[in-house]
Amino acid sequence: MRRQIVQTSGAPAAIGPYSQAVLVEGGRTLYVSGQIALDPATGAIVGDGDIRLQTGRVLANLGAILGAAGMGFGNIVKAGIFLTDMADFAVVNELYGACFDSEPPARATIAVAGLPKGVLVEIDAVAVGK
Repeated sequence: MRRQIVQTSGAPAAIGPYSQAVLVEGGRTLYVSGQIALDPATGAIVGDGDIRLQTGRVLANLGAILGAAGMGFGNIVKAGIFLTDMADFAVVNELYGACFDSEPPARATIAVAGLPKGVLVEIDAVAVGK
């Protein structure tokens, strides 16, 4: 199996021993690491305590990584959303849903006790290209 590390300055650098994404299977399948609300330019948390702002930044980071691999949101086949408070579900669902024209991917939304750097939301994804 060949794998290629995908990295872009349009998303925050990894804050641990992981890659932003890994492309495998001849460049068809992209595994995107969980994205949180970090500004890629400053490394600072965006929208302290504001789920709408944080979700927007997370989706922008995810989109930048997909773009660096020549893909977009329409290529996502499975996503995972992690929330520290399920009361934020409706806002996250609205913003996330707006990323897809039709036929959204499979998804799990999970409540967690905490996320890195105290953020409110994290999203990871698996995408498949042509």
